[in-house]
Amino acid sequence: MISDLSVDIAGMKLQNPVMLASGTAGYGEDIARYCDLNHIGAIIVKGIALKPSNGNPPPRICETPSGMLNAIGLPNVGVETFINDKVPFLRNFSARVVVNIFGSTVEEYGEVASALNGVDGVHGLEANISCPNIKEGGIAFGTDIDATRRVVRRIRKSTTLPLIIKLSPNVTDIASFATVCEEEGADAVSLINTLLGMVIDTETWKPKIANITGGLSGPAIRPVAIRMVWQVYNAVNIPVIGMGGITNCQDAVEFFLAGASAVAIGTANFLNPSVSTDIAEGLKTYMQDRNICNLSGITGKMQIP
Repeated sequence: MISDLSVDIAGMKLQNPVMLASGTAGYGEDIARYCDLNHIGAIIVKGIALKPSNGNPPPRICETPSGMLNAIGLPNVGVETFINDKVPFLRNFSARVVVNIFGSTVEEYGEVASALNGVDGVHGLEANISCPNIKEGGIAFGTDIDATRRVVRRIRKSTTLPLIIKLSPNVTDIASFATVCEEEGADAVSLINTLLGMVIDTETWKPKIANITGGLSGPAIRPVAIRMVWQVYNAVNIPVIGMGGITNCQDAVEFFLAGASAVAIGTANFLNPSVSTDIAEGLKTYMQDRNICNLSGITGKMQIP
């Protein structure tokens, strides 16, 4: 039996449910030398704003036990340059292109979404309302439920593209934020973004990254992500895209069992840029070995003792 790995996220057809998470694959040019973008479901490109920016000053990354702390600060080329210079390259591949967008105001989110609406080669949007590493926007929207409602409503009015909202784990009840996103017209939610963390150098007594705090990612956060995916899956009717510390096929299966319809690979790309294609192949073997025809056979199928 040949298992079908295809998945539909709000009308966006993916040949398999494995995505490259935003911020870990740039605009595709570099990682395409190591990861065949024709063999993954989608690439979520790094965050795009209305205007270019340089991000935070270095040092911006440090290694942690089973993870990584970063405060990159969302450097980007701006939406106009992205459309003119980056999208043509991405059109060469069968992977769907999801553009991660952010802004410092509700109106700016809407303007970026509007600029990308109808662009050939752009198949969906992921709105980052949960980045912990920028002073304006980001987490300010993702941790305030009224602000979440306003920004999702504004983006929804600005685009007909499939709209995914990337949720923050730095809240007490992530399911309530997912519910608001669904009420305001989001087509899917993705979770989790990084957890807010800090590391101090015991020789210099200074923080190891210039921003003092940063976002923790990698295997260390996977149990938190699994728990939140399960909570959100049971609270909404829109697809859930799971991410957070996925390094192999077994990790991905765990997310599907918790309720994810697709998964995104992040920090693991820095260790093995082809890990996403490995995971897609591993999923096929996992399902075939168990005579599972399609992903609905494992999504949300965790057994409660």
